[in-house]
Amino acid sequence: MDHDSYPDAYIRGILNTVKTIAVVGVSPNTSRPSYFVFKYLKERGYRMIPVNPGQAGKELLGETIYARLADIPEPVDMVDIFRASQHALPIVREALAMTPRPGVIWMQLTVRNDEAAKLAEDAGLKVVMNRCPKIEYGRLSSEISWLGVNTRTISSKRGKIAQGGIQRLSLNRTTMAGGTTEAAVRAATGGDDRDKPGTTP
Repeated sequence: MDHDSYPDAYIRGILNTVKTIAVVGVSPNTSRPSYFVFKYLKERGYRMIPVNPGQAGKELLGETIYARLADIPEPVDMVDIFRASQHALPIVREALAMTPRPGVIWMQLTVRNDEAAKLAEDAGLKVVMNRCPKIEYGRLSSEISWLGVNTRTISSKRGKIAQGGIQRLSLNRTTMAGGTTEAAVRAATGGDDRDKPGTTP
């Protein structure tokens, strides 16, 4: 994988299929970029799990904060690293020790560690470096075009607007098998059915 330039299909494929995202290094400070990313993705139907040893046991937007990845009691599809580049390798090692393993390692803007990327890719994980999932979601859904930003995506199709009392676009997420994810349904209907019997987060 060329980590200097990612095809849109690669990024879209990740954002379309992951359901649960653990954000390592997320801050409860509402002025920090990690908080914005966490809140934005949560509002778009992803199951967000905060990881920050200094805040462990507290809550962030209704979600319990864990000290480390190993403490998370449920499967994680993607690990989003909001730490400096030199911390990426030990975080990737911790992610690889999880059972089951996540399918994606995502390193935020300015975060790049080629050794960590190789370790993850050698283990069969997808890797994204020096990108922000919030920005990529907004770009690929054309949501940020409302702000006058050139998304560099051309389509004759109008973006689908998700329901729920706020105007936002959807990526129409699907499962790896091709069906619609529960997260996509929640985003489209504006509901959160995780507490209903017979549903899975």
